[in-house]
Amino acid sequence: MGRYRLIIGDKTFDVEVLGIQGEQARVAVNGRTYEVKYQPLTPGTAAPAPAPPVPPRAAPPKPAAPPRPPAAAPSPPEKPAAPSAAGEPGAVAAPMPGSILEVLVKVGDRVEIGATVVKLEAMKMENDLQSTIAGVVKEVRVSKGDNVSVGEVLVVVSA
Repeated sequence: MGRYRLIIGDKTFDVEVLGIQGEQARVAVNGRTYEVKYQPLTPGTAAPAPAPPVPPRAAPPKPAAPPRPPAAAPSPPEKPAAPSAAGEPGAVAAPMPGSILEVLVKVGDRVEIGATVVKLEAMKMENDLQSTIAGVVKEVRVSKGDNVSVGEVLVVVSA
């Protein structure tokens, strides 16, 4: 009845209409036969050539979703001060469980706000724990190699 070459995207299909009966058509697409339904484009007229369904493996690729503009990365939250145990001002506590890598102060040392007093290893990361007040180291409650729990007071600084 008719032979056609359809190009969809970058795929080429050789189509042959083998027969039409009512709204059913028998077509061969790239040598493979299909029974398809079709509808005339205008009532009372036959469609010049029904478009065969594209086999699933030969379906043209769907257009990719438009790229979204990159979202601005949220600024990291400020590191909260380590919790004080029993309301001790100047207490530097472990923010997470871990192991003490290094104690950088000793009793009597003078420290400023933000001075690193202990290095804690947690989840294979090294964390610098800092004094929240300026003053003199009153207590050092841990040693290198100690395992500590969340909230455990490691060093106490007095103003």
